Amino acid sequence: MSAQARLEQAHYAIGRGVSQRRACTLMQVARSGLYYERKIPSRDLPVIDVMRRLSGQYPRFGSRRIRVFLAREGLQIGKERCSRLWSQAGLQVPAKKKRRRAIASAAPRPKMPDQRNTVWSYDFVYDACANGQTIKCLTVVDEYTRECLAIDVAGSIRSKRVIDVLSKLISVRGAPKYLRSDNGPEFVATKLLEWAVQEKRNY
Repeated sequence: MSAQARLEQAHYAIGRGVSQRRACTLMQVARSGLYYERKIPSRDLPVIDVMRRLSGQYPRFGSRRIRVFLAREGLQIGKERCSRLWSQAGLQVPAKKKRRRAIASAAPRPKMPDQRNTVWSYDFVYDACANGQTIKCLTVVDEYTRECLAIDVAGSIRSKRVIDVLSKLISVRGAPKYLRSDNGPEFVATKLLEWAVQEKRNY
């Protein structure tokens, strides 16, 4: 039995009327331990509170991606600690439901654009060559003008390539107020979130 567990048992015995000296002797713990306040839980509480708030805003994100948002709010923590606190708080990504339902979110949603360069949306389009090889096309569209700002074609497009395409496009046309995607697996990659946070842009 751990020292912490023995202390808890000693507290229980004292609550039942056993003297402190007797309870500590029986549980083989120092009396000073009865007054010791653990520092780690009190240090973790603010982080867990922010985790719960972010989990409410982004219910489909797990600890890996929430860690990026923690960093944006000035809470730099390691992967293992983030995973431990996430589990300790009882947070998890809810199971996908068969029927698609709108999920309420506190995250601000961009309004419909009223001029060019306000909202860009980006997505993948799949096609195939004559020999049957599947190709990916990354498309970026200005939602106001419906102009296709960029098309990047390759057999495989990773998050780094998406970031490169968006960065080059922004350097030419300037940054939009919002970047919008279908929130699929390609667009919730940790690297993309980190890039968006670093650039301090809405997405």
